[in-house]
Amino acid sequence: MDTTAASASTPVLRIGGDELTPSDPTPGMARSLAMHDAGMWTGVVDTEPGAVSGWHHHGDHETTLYVVSGRMRIESGPGGELVVEGGPGDFLRVPAGAVHRESNPGGAASRAVVVRCGTGDPTVNVDGPAS
Repeated sequence: MDTTAASASTPVLRIGGDELTPSDPTPGMARSLAMHDAGMWTGVVDTEPGAVSGWHHHGDHETTLYVVSGRMRIESGPGGELVVEGGPGDFLRVPAGAVHRESNPGGAASRAVVVRCGTGDPTVNVDGPAS
């Protein structure tokens, strides 16, 4: 099958900000889904100041977050010792299968745009960090 020809005829979609739906809950964060189709999950995550999510991973999905506002911290690695933090304009990457938790260390709510590419469940909640 020639996927180039099929892609050329596929219409562009618009998903309004008011059309997002709550999605795959992890304690401590609010994700909203724009679209989950053909191996790609797109949406936003909103986190209140001081909130810390539960430990989780995204299965076979590679994840990129673009921080729109506020601060975002991600802990991962053995015992959760590896920490990255970003603010507006930063991109954060979470490799497939990486056990992590997210938090908002700032004084204002944070928002990030999330794009995940992969198959299977996009979020798997777990008891704790990788050892």
